[in-house]
Amino acid sequence: MEKTNLLRKFRLIALLEGCSYLSFGITVPLREFLDMPMPNKIVGWIHGVLFIAYSLLLLQLFLKKQWRFNTCLLLFILSFVPFGTFWADKRYLRE
Repeated sequence: MEKTNLLRKFRLIALLEGCSYLSFGITVPLREFLDMPMPNKIVGWIHGVLFIAYSLLLLQLFLKKQWRFNTCLLLFILSFVPFGTFWADKRYLRE
C-alpha cells in the first residue's frame, strides 16, 4: 500500500514539475521582452522545489521499490526534456 502511495505522489510531482518547466515558455519572454522578471522568478522557485521533490521521490522509489537503475536514470533525464515527464507518466508511471 505504501509503495502505491509513493508512486501516486511521484506521478503528481512529475506532472507538476513538467507543467512548471513548460511555464518557462511564458515567463522567460515576459522577462526578456516586457521587462517583467517577477513571474520568471516565482516559476523558477516553484520549479526548483518541484525538481528537488521529483529527484528525491525518484531516489526513494529506486531504493524501496527496486526499480532498475536504467529506468530511474531515464526518468531523471526525461525531467530535463520538455514534455518528458508527461511521456514518462504515460509510458512508465501508470499502474
